[in-house]
Amino acid sequence: MLRSTLLKLSESKSFANWVTSNGTTRRMARRFVAGETLDEAIAAARECNNAGMFASLDYLGENVATTSDAQRSRDAYLEVFERIAQEGLHANVSGKLTQLGLDINIEFCEGLVRSIVERAAGFDNFLRIDMEGSLYTQRTIELVKRVRARNPAVGTVIQSYLYRSETDVTDLLAYGCRIRLCKGAYKESEEVAFPQKADVDGNFVRLMQLLLSSGFYHGIATHDPRMIAATIRHAAAKQISKDDFEFQMLYGVRTDLQRRLVKDGYRVRIYIPFGRDWFPYFMRRLAERPANLGFLVRNYFRP
Repeated sequence: MLRSTLLKLSESKSFANWVTSNGTTRRMARRFVAGETLDEAIAAARECNNAGMFASLDYLGENVATTSDAQRSRDAYLEVFERIAQEGLHANVSGKLTQLGLDINIEFCEGLVRSIVERAAGFDNFLRIDMEGSLYTQRTIELVKRVRARNPAVGTVIQSYLYRSETDVTDLLAYGCRIRLCKGAYKESEEVAFPQKADVDGNFVRLMQLLLSSGFYHGIATHDPRMIAATIRHAAAKQISKDDFEFQMLYGVRTDLQRRLVKDGYRVRIYIPFGRDWFPYFMRRLAERPANLGFLVRNYFRP
């Protein structure tokens, strides 16, 4: 019930205006968001690199309403790739298709994605297309496959809470696509997604095993110690090198676990969001774990 309420609030413009104009909430959001500027994101990525971890920079935003907004988002991503190269960072980039005009026109959106992927390839880098709600899953996968057929510097994300995900993994692997596996953070109906956490977890493990055994380099995105342990056991049983996959975690979440994995010789990439449009992302982080909401309440009422 609490998770559903928070996810519903993430869609409220009036609540968003109240939250984003509140100085206390803005400061608390910095636990999960590196900042509102690219300079702040670059600084966070450098800290990750200095700690032995990779980074994935995400310029926050989604569901733009005009082609001009989508083009501005495209230009922002082009700048991110240039700064990563200038700064010599070990980082790639993540982005959402609705931020690049998917709701407006899919051909227009695909053109913007192609230009970003070309820039990524020019810097020997990589663009990860984030997966949004299930209404966008099929269009996202089809667009990624078309772009990747011309340029391999692009991959996408699969969410283990969707029933369809095993079929999607098989499909994408046939294209040699690199995948980030996560559980999923959007509100979905029982018609398309597993309602029970145990089923989501079980599917996560099945998909992880498919990915690690595929021979391609994938990201296993989780903060769940049980999912991490299952991944480590499978890799050891199949003699899969620690260099052949990576764990991915969110900025500001389980930093103790991040450091432990690095110490044990595993590759770790931190997803670093930044930008002014941080409200929907922040609300999804609160919805994921009650502890995150407790953190918010404690800090809000702190003298």
